Amino acid sequence: MTLRVAIGGLGAIGGVVASRLDQGIEGLSLAAVSARDIVRAESRIAGFTRAVPVVPLHRLWEQADVVVECAPAAVLRELAEPALVNGRIVLSLSCGALLENLDLVELARRNGGRIIVPTGALLALDAVIAAAEGGIETVKMITRKPPEGLLGAPYLVANGIDIDGLTVAKRVFNGTAREAARGFPANVNVAAALALAGIGPDRTTIEIWADPSVTRNIHRIEVEAAAARLSMQVENVPSDENPRTGRLTALSVIAALKKLVSPLAIGT
Repeated sequence: MTLRVAIGGLGAIGGVVASRLDQGIEGLSLAAVSARDIVRAESRIAGFTRAVPVVPLHRLWEQADVVVECAPAAVLRELAEPALVNGRIVLSLSCGALLENLDLVELARRNGGRIIVPTGALLALDAVIAAAEGGIETVKMITRKPPEGLLGAPYLVANGIDIDGLTVAKRVFNGTAREAARGFPANVNVAAALALAGIGPDRTTIEIWADPSVTRNIHRIEVEAAAARLSMQVENVPSDENPRTGRLTALSVIAALKKLVSPLAIGT
């Protein structure tokens, strides 16, 4: 059986995923896309081998078995709620927004839907999930990004934190994953994913640094658990289209989709 996939958002992540699906992945087919700029979306998929419709976010579920959410966090519910009510699978990348809309999990339960959060730009989420079964004491993540990847974040604007022209690294945030997700909605969905995998958004602590000396988005994770001590670091190459997003994120979505239809699944 082939799973029909619809994609909400054709930016740095959704555009890559749509293109790979159009090129052909066994067991998966691109069924529909959605974007704020319909004309631009139509232009982006004009060269695809098979024509697919561009539809509103709230109607993506009508075309698909799986809806991939690559849109701005503010429209998570618009895409996810009707899909879950109708028993669809939603792959959500707006993990920070998901923390504020966890009633969607109950909605999925009641209607036979499912929410899947891909690993995204992190690594070893499987290890954190496993460690949580035996008990985790602390989870800390330190994120370092080039300043241009943090520009415009609501937390920086609200607190008057200027990162233009930095010559040395500057810590711009220290708090919980929940607070980080609210203050940096386009930057640290990884923090929300880590929190959901481990001990929750109010016990997971996050530091965010604007660092002009780095060219990659760097996430370092430290976990103290009963079963293991985990120390992990990933250095993601920023997307050419959006420096806030690492190239690995789109590849993670593709891997998660393939896992849904593969006869061999690797990982927890």
